Amino acid sequence: MLYKQSVFVFLFLLLGVQVVLAQENHTVGLISYTPWRSFDGYNLLYPERQPTVYLLDNCGQIVHRWEDEEEFIPGKVAYLRPDGTLVKTKLRKNVTGAGIQGGGQGAYVEIRSWDNELLWQFEQNDSTARLHHDITPMPNGNILMISWEYYSQEEALAVGRDSSKLTQGRLWPDYILEVNPALDSVVWEWHIMDHVIQDYDANKLNYGVVGEHPELIDLNWDTNEGRADWTHVNSIDYNEGLDQILISVPRFNEFWIIDHSTTTAEAAGHEGGRSGRGGDLLFRWGNPATYRHGDAFDQKLFFQHDVHWVDDFVEEDFPYYGRIALFNNRVDEHYSNAGILSVDFDTLMQTYDWSVPEDFDEVFIHPQPEMMLSGIMSGIQLLPNGNVLICVARPGYIFEMTPDNQIVWEYKTPFSDGQPVEQGTVLSTSDNVTFLLQRYPADYSAFDGRDLTSQGYIEINADEDYCALVLENNETGDARNISIYPNPVTTVLKIEGDFAKSRRLSIVDVFGTTQIEYQTTDARVATIDVSRLHPGLYFLMQDRWFLSRFVVVRI
Repeated sequence: MLYKQSVFVFLFLLLGVQVVLAQENHTVGLISYTPWRSFDGYNLLYPERQPTVYLLDNCGQIVHRWEDEEEFIPGKVAYLRPDGTLVKTKLRKNVTGAGIQGGGQGAYVEIRSWDNELLWQFEQNDSTARLHHDITPMPNGNILMISWEYYSQEEALAVGRDSSKLTQGRLWPDYILEVNPALDSVVWEWHIMDHVIQDYDANKLNYGVVGEHPELIDLNWDTNEGRADWTHVNSIDYNEGLDQILISVPRFNEFWIIDHSTTTAEAAGHEGGRSGRGGDLLFRWGNPATYRHGDAFDQKLFFQHDVHWVDDFVEEDFPYYGRIALFNNRVDEHYSNAGILSVDFDTLMQTYDWSVPEDFDEVFIHPQPEMMLSGIMSGIQLLPNGNVLICVARPGYIFEMTPDNQIVWEYKTPFSDGQPVEQGTVLSTSDNVTFLLQRYPADYSAFDGRDLTSQGYIEINADEDYCALVLENNETGDARNISIYPNPVTTVLKIEGDFAKSRRLSIVDVFGTTQIEYQTTDARVATIDVSRLHPGLYFLMQDRWFLSRFVVVRI
């Protein structure tokens, strides 16, 4: 007992440790954070069912926000450009009489200044066309947008659509438009319907042998029970070096790459542009059954989202640079995953090798796979330090994972039906849907000269001491050449440091009681199961010497 009391006094008097117990109901906002292994930056968050875009630091504190009127909600994304302007999509909560209404629907694209001044607005939402899902700001200042266009039953039948696959009496194929804000006009277009083929009716347009034309899109491939929202394109990306566009087509379980170097007229045909192929598909991947070159056993993508080239904020020597990353939503009924793959493009011939890749280069799965399940939305970002940031949309759960699969940052969007919630609120999987989150480096030019002072937290009754404890522990760990992570921890604590003199470690609670004794067999690394410990603050000791502190939580 005397030894326990001496440890207690040593910790609290000599080191001046303040007791900050992790609450069992710490359920939203920042869940865990290991600063020395996490990538330093600011997180752009645009939660569903509410109008504000938030910029958060890694502690989950608001450092900037772009507010809007309460009648608007996300339409679905927002991006921060290098000059500090925000490009965002939105729509009105209640729209009556709209001709096209479907999942992911949008209406407006706006450019706003850092101070939230409206600089430009584009609207497309009527009976003939409607913006939806994603956009991508281009280096030249233009913006690529995804839109549905309306085909009546008669129009769809005339081009070869199977009548049994028109259960709603209409069709909404996708098209891409490029808008120049300076000119306030559309400057380029590409339409799916210009590149279709069908083998249903020889007396109708676009008749041909589907298997002989993988560059074309089977008009009668259907996975949505004949509903109007046929392809449901949900993400778009642009590669300036290749001058190509990449889109995710979840109803086909594929992504497609097309040539952007064409004129609009060439994009409507089969010749022209760098590739010489006009607007035909340069490459497609994920489900070769869509063009009769495989079956269900060959399928790799399952209603994927956020397909993009890895080129944001990283240099060309970055290991994953130029590869394609995506979130694979429905790969399993119990979990989703994310992956990266390398495609083979011949810059001389301007062609892709359609035989590669056979599979992903690498797949990312949460250490607790069930925490990474979302049938819709979601995204992945490869960070410059090699970590991966994954947004699991349906539970509004975002985590950062190291290459050795250690979770070093976790955040849960603190909203329910568009309203901030109190710390401790237990949310359902649909309360706080978050389409996407992107982290911008701390030295990103958009932040130059900006005031990024904390404005508090989104969640009500936030635990303001929580991150301070983690950051203090970060300094302590670094000073003693000890790294412990994740911190806070739920099940397994990993410790890296110099244990050469003594490999006897112990974990002590705030009352000086030794809860775990551990003899490591490795002079540099120790892994300790802490799953039986109650939530709270604990201290890592080596013999009688204090090494670090950590917090145990239960999610």
